[in-house]
Amino acid sequence: MLRLVDINANGSLEIAKKMIDMAIECGCDAVKFQKRDIEIVYSKEFLEQPRKSPWGITQRDQKMGLEFNGFDYNQTDEYCKDKIEWFASAWDRKSQEFLQKYDLPYNKIASAMLTNKELVEMVAGERKMTFISTGMSTFEQIDRVVELFDKANTPFCLMHCNSSYPCEDEDCNLLMIKTLEQRYGHPVGYSNHSPGILPCILAVSLGAIAIEVHISLDRSSYGSDQSSSIEKRGLELLCRDCRNVYTLLGTGHKDISDKERGIEKKLRYFREWTD
Repeated sequence: MLRLVDINANGSLEIAKKMIDMAIECGCDAVKFQKRDIEIVYSKEFLEQPRKSPWGITQRDQKMGLEFNGFDYNQTDEYCKDKIEWFASAWDRKSQEFLQKYDLPYNKIASAMLTNKELVEMVAGERKMTFISTGMSTFEQIDRVVELFDKANTPFCLMHCNSSYPCEDEDCNLLMIKTLEQRYGHPVGYSNHSPGILPCILAVSLGAIAIEVHISLDRSSYGSDQSSSIEKRGLELLCRDCRNVYTLLGTGHKDISDKERGIEKKLRYFREWTD
């Protein structure tokens, strides 16, 4: 079971490094970023709209402020080397091409990009293990992506999620993990947008092989994802409890342990049932 964390560093390499350290200390397996060319992903009209942020007064200012540049990614690659795996979800073909030079272990299709046929085809063509988020998506939309990946013989894990930020308890719908598994016959994980860790623990108990969460150094920081993120103590508990789920679930076989035998000798006076 992979424990993945989504790095939202507000465009700061220093913050990103602290969050990478936090992920390592808590026992995560990988860290994930997002890469996009905002001039491709967003329209000119949208980018010119007003939006006050630490970087300026327009949507373009805000989006540009959040993006890592080539130097930042080179530094990230060097910082993670021999410490923890890292990868990123590209939101356009140009960004996917940019990421190829790092020879990353995984790809990621974000929920928002599930219907981007050209990008999905490009990612599937790399034949690299891919996490495919399914938020905001119908079965028909997921069907097309699964069919494409199957034809390409590319391994993948569907990630159940609800794309609200934060995701309320009544919207988690964790039984979808079983539904996706039964419908497609492929591994399923869970991408969490809830500020708590309980959905992740339950997801593992339902068979999720990968858990993705947003993390934050301080949930009061600027950013729309902060409210659906967890801080260090929460991440520590999540990694610990996800790891313990398999121990708690056991084998499903009825075995009487040596510990129980010892208790039986003290408490069970009637050794055998008699008619």
